[in-house]
Amino acid sequence: MSAKKKINQILLTIILLLVGFVVIFPFIWMIGTSFKSGAEVYSMNLLPKHFSLENYITVANKSNFPLWFKNSLLVGIITTLSVLVFDPMVGFAFSKYKFKGKNIIFIIILSTMMIPTEMLVIPWYLMVNAMKWNNTYWALVFPSLSSAFGIFLTRQFFDGVPEELLEAARIDGMNELQIYMKVALPLVGPAISALAIFTFLGSWNSFLWPVIAVDGYSKFTIPVGLAMFSGEVSTSWELILAAASIATIPVLIVFIIFQRKIVEGVALSGIKG
Repeated sequence: MSAKKKINQILLTIILLLVGFVVIFPFIWMIGTSFKSGAEVYSMNLLPKHFSLENYITVANKSNFPLWFKNSLLVGIITTLSVLVFDPMVGFAFSKYKFKGKNIIFIIILSTMMIPTEMLVIPWYLMVNAMKWNNTYWALVFPSLSSAFGIFLTRQFFDGVPEELLEAARIDGMNELQIYMKVALPLVGPAISALAIFTFLGSWNSFLWPVIAVDGYSKFTIPVGLAMFSGEVSTSWELILAAASIATIPVLIVFIIFQRKIVEGVALSGIKG
C-alpha cells in the first residue's frame, strides 16, 4: 500500500471515529444521566460519581411505564407477525403470477408510500370510530397490519427466484402454497429478516397515530407515555432519561442480534431493485 493510500485511510478512519462519537455521545449522556441523582443532573460529569438505580425503581413503581412497555411490545409483535404473514404472500403473487390489472394494482400500492402519515390519520380515525375500536389495541395495530414497503421489498426479492425452480417443484407434485412456503420463502430470508426488523422498530417508535387512536393511560405506548410522563415530572430529567433508557432496550437487542441481517437485507434489496 502506498503512503498516499495509508494517509487517506488514516484520515478516513479519524473522520469515521469523530462522526461515530458525535452520533453516540447523546446516547452515552442519556445513559449516564439516568444513573445520577437530581442534584447531580446539571453537573458537567458525563458519568455519575455514584451510580444509583433509584431513578429506574421510581419509574417502575410510580408510573405506568411497565404497562406502556407491555403495550408497545404487544403492538410491535402483532404488527410484525401480520406483516410477515401477508406482505410476502402479496409480493410473491405480484412477482410470479400473471393476472389482469397486475401492474396497475402494484403502482397503486406503491403510490400509497408517497402519502404522508399526517394525511392518513383522519380516514384511519373515521374507520376506528365506525368500527367502535376507540381506545383499543385494534385501533393501534390495524393501520400497520400490512405495508406497501413490505410488499415492494419482498416482490423485488422474489423476482430473483428462478422460475425453473418453481416449475421443478410443480412437476414434483407440490401445490402453490407448498411452493411458496418450502421453496420460495426460504430463498428470501434476508428480505424477511430486514422487513421484520424495520416493522418492529417502526411500530415501537410510532407516536402520531397512537396519540390520536387512544386516550387512556392503560393503552398508551411508550412514545406517548414518555411524552405524558415528561410533562408530569417536569424538570426531573434523571427520571425522564431513565424511562427513555429503558425504552431503548428492545431496540438495542433487536439491532445487536440482527444487525448483520439489517445490512444484508438492505444491500441485497438495493442490488435486486
